[in-house]
Amino acid sequence: MPLFSRAFIAGAALLSAGIAAPASAACRDVRHLGEAYIACSFDPQTNDLRIYNKDRAGVPFSSFRALSLELRRRGQYLIFAMNGGMYQEDLSPVGLHVEEGTEQTPLNTNPGWGNFHMLPNGVFHVDGGKAGVIAAEAYRLAGIKPRFATQSGPMLVVDGALHPRFLPDSDSLRTRNGVGVATNGKVVFAASKRPVRFHVFATLFRDALDCPNALFLDGTISSLYAPEINRHDRLFPLGPIIAVVADFPR
Repeated sequence: MPLFSRAFIAGAALLSAGIAAPASAACRDVRHLGEAYIACSFDPQTNDLRIYNKDRAGVPFSSFRALSLELRRRGQYLIFAMNGGMYQEDLSPVGLHVEEGTEQTPLNTNPGWGNFHMLPNGVFHVDGGKAGVIAAEAYRLAGIKPRFATQSGPMLVVDGALHPRFLPDSDSLRTRNGVGVATNGKVVFAASKRPVRFHVFATLFRDALDCPNALFLDGTISSLYAPEINRHDRLFPLGPIIAVVADFPR
């Protein structure tokens, strides 16, 4: 467990009042093919990665602030967070959602309209100090039973290959965010600083971030909580949230 200064504990009190506190998220600026991104990496063996949607009363958190306040009541604090997949109007997940080993929403491989249904879509899962990104059908066949999981789509990179429907000259430009697992086992989150194409965003994960498998989380809504770089996005209500948390020192 990392050690934290008294200054950090005081900062956490400020966070409960809505003021961002310092944290130790490994975030950096990345340039790739002329575009700018923020990338944040975490080792699942030493960092506690979790996925949230609703509080204990069954109410969606909908914001990083609400999740942070709930964690504080549990004796924990929020190091990093990112919106973690697509959701319905009531903020419930569109696809698979697993918390603490309990499947709250089943895997969704139905055909349909929109990015989520641009097959293959995929699953980000965490368990036992390991994390993975895998196409949804492969997840089903593998019989994976994770501690935490969220489904989104489309897959950006599958075993080193870009999604077959991505076009280098597409006119679809959006602010985008996603997650991948690098060859060293670290989980890498990335968000573009301005609108980009799917194709270039996927090559970011494959070629610049060393992720042979990566998953698109959302576009436009893309939200990031990283106090280290003074980011606490509040523009949109959020469904699933991927978070890195830690216990307060006792």
